[in-house]
Amino acid sequence: MTTLSPDTLPYRPNVGALIFRADGKVFIARRTDMPGVGGPLSEGVWQCPQGGIDEGETPEAAVLREVQEEIGTDKLHILKEHPEWIAYDLPENLIGKALGGKYRGQTQKWFALAFTGTDQDINLNLQNPPEFDAFQWADLASLPQRNVGFKKPIYEKLVRDFACFTHAI
Repeated sequence: MTTLSPDTLPYRPNVGALIFRADGKVFIARRTDMPGVGGPLSEGVWQCPQGGIDEGETPEAAVLREVQEEIGTDKLHILKEHPEWIAYDLPENLIGKALGGKYRGQTQKWFALAFTGTDQDINLNLQNPPEFDAFQWADLASLPQRNVGFKKPIYEKLVRDFACFTHAI
């Protein structure tokens, strides 16, 4: 039996969205494909919206499309693009399983987005099955302390690099 080596697999191009409300709080949602779904909001694995970049699509277009697909809103605009691509490797137990089994991890272009709507403009039930079952507005600094799984180093970096948006915008 051949074992997949992460070294032979590419990174999947991806975008991520830190969505800031006017009071500086950031949107975070609970994944439906991890333990804790449907339970108290203190449980489960949480993340900011993110997703793949389609062939021929710019990162800017991809982040706006992904947010629309995952949380059902277009009530936002781009504040800032992170200057770097941030890569992460999947944990060994997910190599060959997650991301269609074709990638070692993802290389992400993150964006700070301003949310101009209300909570009623967010719809987590557009996908079948939905990616998220609950959302919260949280302090940016709290994201790495939440259960964000193996993506904790990414969130630590984003907290440092996008802290300027935590003040009312």
